[in-house]
Order: sequence, then structure tokens, then C-alpha cells
Amino acid sequence: MIERHGVVVGFVLVLLGALGALSVAAQEKYPSRPIDFICTWGTGGGADAMARQIGSLAQPILGVALPVSNVPGASGNTGMAQLLASKPDGYTIAVYIQDTLMTIPMGLARYKVDDFEWVTRTQVADSFLFVKSDGPFKTIQELFKHAQANPGKLRVAATGFGTVDDVTVRFLEKKGYKMTTVPYPKPGERYAAALGGHAEVLYEQAGDVLQYLKAGQLKPLIIFAETRHPAFPDVPASKELGLDITLPQFRGIVAKKGTPADRVRAMADAFKKAMDTPQWKKFAEEWYFAPDSHMGPAEFSRWAAGEVDTLDRLVKEFGLRK
Repeated sequence: MIERHGVVVGFVLVLLGALGALSVAAQEKYPSRPIDFICTWGTGGGADAMARQIGSLAQPILGVALPVSNVPGASGNTGMAQLLASKPDGYTIAVYIQDTLMTIPMGLARYKVDDFEWVTRTQVADSFLFVKSDGPFKTIQELFKHAQANPGKLRVAATGFGTVDDVTVRFLEKKGYKMTTVPYPKPGERYAAALGGHAEVLYEQAGDVLQYLKAGQLKPLIIFAETRHPAFPDVPASKELGLDITLPQFRGIVAKKGTPADRVRAMADAFKKAMDTPQWKKFAEEWYFAPDSHMGPAEFSRWAAGEVDTLDRLVKEFGLRK
């Protein structure tokens, strides 16, 4: 009986110890160590600038470092593969942008929207076609006329195949303006191609190439938007030219599906506070972000799913997927 009583006591002690361990784990402070921040594009571009800016602003809020590592390739999907191979514990996050989302309806991605926790949408910005300021094209009409007369000869420096850049080029081909997409996943190489004459046209957002605009090296010919942008009043919008395509670039932050909800919320709250700082607001203004760019997890998740549906319809309508 004594022996049996000792066994019972031992079992109770083990059970209490296990429950105590679970309690400690449940109360573990998050974050308690650095959060790896994967930038799915190369250095020097908008995605990289966004990651480093919001990472530095969120660091004192979260109380840990957010070191950024650049993992470019496959229209952002090389970095996404690294994220999906990580543990869903909130210690690995990644940049996610419209170009990468486009690869889902294009059949180039090996994942679905539901494979991620959509933490925060940080920005939305319209896209343009840029050319060298001292080049032969002064207006979009001149560029389109040349494209019609020389099908496929004009090269468009873009982020990659299957991205919104590439889809826009394919859309223009359907309208009679055939150009050729040339992928440059590293922003610096993309800009150098346009400036060095290796590509006659650059598809990009204005904030990403602001230094070249200020230096007078590049100029925009068209903005893919409903209306003209106040910062570029002489640049026609695609809608006014009868081109029913906009596809603004968005950038945001995602985590792997299954990351605990409280950790997703902790990150989202920190990023929102970072976006409310004067430093971020100045950054957003300089990069021409839309004022309503921010979205939290629930809204961002619904919006991303709806965006895929929209892109899927576009792909089918114009026969863009091979």
C-alpha cells in the first residue's frame, strides 16, 4: 500500500511539473529573440527599402532586432520558399508584394494565399513606364507608335516573368503594342539596364527611382492608374488612354500559416505603431504611397484573397497564362 501510495504521489508530481512547464511556455514573452526578416527581392529597390525602414522603426517597439536578409529570385518565390520552410513561431517573416502575388494565378507559385498569415499591408503605389530622359521617346504615343512598327523590339526591364510588370507588357501586346519583358530580379541591375540602354523601357514605381528622376536621368511616360498623379500632372493615366489596366504595386509583411494569433497581432500592432511615426510618414510621402495603404491582418487577408480573384480573371480574360 505504501509503495502504491508512493507511485501515486510520484505521478501527481510529474503531472504538476508538466502542467507547470506548459504554463511557463504559454506565458513565454514574445518576442524574446531577433525576428528574421526575409526581403524577397534584392538590395536597392522598394521592397528592400520598405523592409529596412519599417524593421528599424519596429525594433524599439518589439524590443528585439529585425535583421533583413535579401533572398531574391523567381519573382519573390525563392524567399517565400525559405519562409515556408521555417517554423510557424513568429520568428521568421517576409516581404510580400503584388509581383509575387501575381505568380499565383499565373501558375508559377507552389502555394496558396491561405498558406500565409497576412500580418500588415505597408504600402500601395501606382506603376509607370519610364524611359531615359535623353532617349528618342518624348511621349507615350511615340513609344507605342514605335512598338507597333517594330513588334517585340522594345525591351522592358521588369522584376520577372509572371509579375504585374510582365502581365502589363502582355496586356499592351494584346492592344497592339508588342514589347519584350526582360527580367531583372535585382533592382540595381534593372535600373542600370534602363539607364545603360540594355532596355529601352523600365516598369517601376516612382519612389523606387526617385534619385534618377531628381537627377533628370529618367522620365515617366504613363502611369497605370485611374487618374493622373498630382506629382506628375503631365503624365497621362492608362484609363484616359483607353487602357483598362492599373495593377498598383502593394508591399506587405507575411508569416507562415499557423503562427500563433497573439504573435501575429503583436507584430501587426508594432508595425502599425511604426507606420504612425513621423519617420515612416515622411518615407511614405517621398515614395508616393497611397494614404490608405495600411491594413491589419484580418483586412489584409481578405483583400489579398480578393486580389488573387481579380488577377485570375485578368489572366483568363487576356489569355495570359500559357
